[in-house]
Amino acid sequence: MTGQLETANEAVVLFSVLDGGVALITINRPERLNALNMAVKTELQAAIERADTDPTVAALVLTGGPKAFVAGTDIAEMRDMSPERHAELGTNQVFITLRACTKPVIAAVEGYALGGGCELALNSDIIIAGQGARFGQPEIRVGIMPGAGGSQLLLRAIGRYRAMKLCLTGEQISAEEAEQFGLVSERVPAGEATDRAIALGRQIATMPPLAVKAIKSAIRFGSDNGLDASLAEERSLFTSLFASADQKEGMTAFMEKRPPAYRGC
Repeated sequence: MTGQLETANEAVVLFSVLDGGVALITINRPERLNALNMAVKTELQAAIERADTDPTVAALVLTGGPKAFVAGTDIAEMRDMSPERHAELGTNQVFITLRACTKPVIAAVEGYALGGGCELALNSDIIIAGQGARFGQPEIRVGIMPGAGGSQLLLRAIGRYRAMKLCLTGEQISAEEAEQFGLVSERVPAGEATDRAIALGRQIATMPPLAVKAIKSAIRFGSDNGLDASLAEERSLFTSLFASADQKEGMTAFMEKRPPAYRGC
């Protein structure tokens, strides 16, 4: 991995832009297994926004540590919160920001991705899981339920019956089970998730930016809308790309048997 770290060592979220147009965002609270408190959420939201607006960044990789991607939300901070306090603090805002990111987000998961950690992965676009990864929504075991997309995104990813079982029991599933269920994009040997995610991000960075954005938009739209509306949205995005220089360049390069030079316009 190359690229210069741009945040202070004491930060709970580390940000760097790597060669090849990939922003690496690392949750850095290992003493609490990267549990999400408001400090982590605030810094993570800022890092996502920074990467999304950086013209040199084509894809984001979100990762944690070898023992935990994110083991959950910080219960000590959350225990005494009222509904009004959740609204006041915007405890869900980082997940909204993640879903709204216009660039592909790849979650590189090693170790525990539980509760809010599982939801961070679910709100990403691609999930790469190390062999030892564990996924789950254990909120019911502390008297609550998933609140940042867990129930709805699991429903869409793995179906009603598996989602219901995970959310109602709080059980964890392995990386192998997650792959079998269609919850992760790819399973790799333990310790290799971040490197694989970066390689994938660099691969995506070589693609035409307008097409990447349109594909992400179409798939996101389709996950929340009916088939007819989604087909119409796909067609609209497809035809709009024929107004781009990248479309002309891509097809001309194909015909001339040379690598394309995309400019994002």
